[in-house]
Amino acid sequence: MKNKRIVVTLCGSTRFKKEYFKVQKELTLKNEIVISVGLFGHSGDKMTDEQKILLDDMHLEKIDMADYIYVINVDGYIGKSTKREIEYAQNIGTPIIYYEEIKGE
Repeated sequence: MKNKRIVVTLCGSTRFKKEYFKVQKELTLKNEIVISVGLFGHSGDKMTDEQKILLDDMHLEKIDMADYIYVINVDGYIGKSTKREIEYAQNIGTPIIYYEEIKGE
């Protein structure tokens, strides 16, 4: 049987599209399976309120699949949806890695 690859789910504001692609590439080249967002709403992708709710809920399922989450927190920014995802990961015991060090913790 093959060794199981590590699975990571990326979390963070979709305004950081460039950083999402950078991190995705880096982790993929480390032999990890990367689960990302489906749309970049804050970077120009249009969606309805209903689609936003669907995508937010789907992202929690993506966290369920992950061995850890990687939070893309450029300049320390963590928005409401990302805070919810971090809390969800904490509640189910999923480890969390941050793009930038958290100040004051």
